[in-house]
Amino acid sequence: MLSRLQELRKEEETLLRVKAALHDQLNRLKVEELALQSIISSREGERMTHLSPPTKEPENILVQVDNETSINQTELQLSTRNHAQEEEEEEEESDS
Repeated sequence: MLSRLQELRKEEETLLRVKAALHDQLNRLKVEELALQSIISSREGERMTHLSPPTKEPENILVQVDNETSINQTELQLSTRNHAQEEEEEEEESDS
C-alpha cells in the first residue's frame, strides 16, 4: 500500500512538471502568434500605402514579390507538355 502511494506521488509530480512545461509552451506560442499577427498587420498597412490606384482592367494585377494578395491572385499556367514541344509547335504555326 505504501509503495503504491509513493508511485502515485511520483506520477503526480511528473504530471505537474508536464503541466508546467505545456503551460510554458502555450505561453511561448501565444507570444509568437501575437508577434506574427503584428508583422502581418504592419505589412498589410504598408501594402495599403504602397498599392497603386486600380487600373482600368482589373484582370491585370501588378505582381510584387512581397505582395501576398497579388501572388495569391496570380493565375498559374500549368501544363504537362514540356517547353521544347511548345516552341516546336509555335515555330510550325508561324511557318504555316
